[in-house]
Amino acid sequence: MRALVTGGAGFIGSNLADALAAAGHQVAVLDNFYSGRRENLTGHQLFELDVRDRQGIEAAFEEFRPELVFHLAAQIDVRNSVGDPVFDADVNVLGALNILEAARKTEVTKFIYGSTAGAVFGNPEYLPVDEAHPVKPLCPYGASKHAFEPYLHMYGVNYGLRYTIIRFPNVFGPRQDPHGEAGVIAIFTDRMVRGAKCTIFGDGTSTRDYLYVGDIVAANLLAIEKGDGQVYNLGWGIEVSVKEVFAALVKATGYQGEPEYAPARLGEVYRIAINSAKAQRELGWQPTVGLEEGLRLTVAHIRASEQS
Repeated sequence: MRALVTGGAGFIGSNLADALAAAGHQVAVLDNFYSGRRENLTGHQLFELDVRDRQGIEAAFEEFRPELVFHLAAQIDVRNSVGDPVFDADVNVLGALNILEAARKTEVTKFIYGSTAGAVFGNPEYLPVDEAHPVKPLCPYGASKHAFEPYLHMYGVNYGLRYTIIRFPNVFGPRQDPHGEAGVIAIFTDRMVRGAKCTIFGDGTSTRDYLYVGDIVAANLLAIEKGDGQVYNLGWGIEVSVKEVFAALVKATGYQGEPEYAPARLGEVYRIAINSAKAQRELGWQPTVGLEEGLRLTVAHIRASEQS
């Protein structure tokens, strides 16, 4: 089918675009290169557009006529969302609505939305969090990503649009930009490979659920045929502290330094782990790449990038 990936020059989007092409789909990428990188593109048709450009978006949809839309383009930086919540909502809610409206007008077959499991729930009432957990985000990013979810339900009811919402945990792996809106694994790996100092915000005991990008891609591919009208959390259901990540990367890189510590950042959740039982049951999805193997692959990629 014709598949459009918004944010397709970014970390997750480019990995997904390549997997879709490998599966035989005709792929187009929509990206404004705010955080995406041109070197991530591997020959797919490109629409260089901002999701807030409504006329440009509609023209791109009319030209490509996608049957599948994977909406990953977003403002994903928690600190930026706290500093400028209006910009965050402009991209993540109004920009997403531009994509959704264009999808409706061109009769897209399936709309798959990349949301967040790491930021929508706030400080959890229980762990691991499942889809029934109350949504109480602590940052504008979590609020804006969740705010778009009910629109998909509405478009499903009113227009018959098939959709699936996939909530990502903390994703890591090749192509994650350590100098942009990256997670701690990419940042630490890059700094360790270069022998630079690593900073831990807070005391290092805060936890995340880390999932390798290939497992995120696999869930998106499964959602093409499954999960209509549903929301799925992805994750291992395992808490990993920042200190544990640092220690594992020291082992993987041979880094000799000690971390520096700085105050915890506003809007960030202290602990999180994600229950993915529903995705496993209904999508047939399973996480396959453990943290140690994922770190090995990430370190190898960043080392290769540093040498090129």
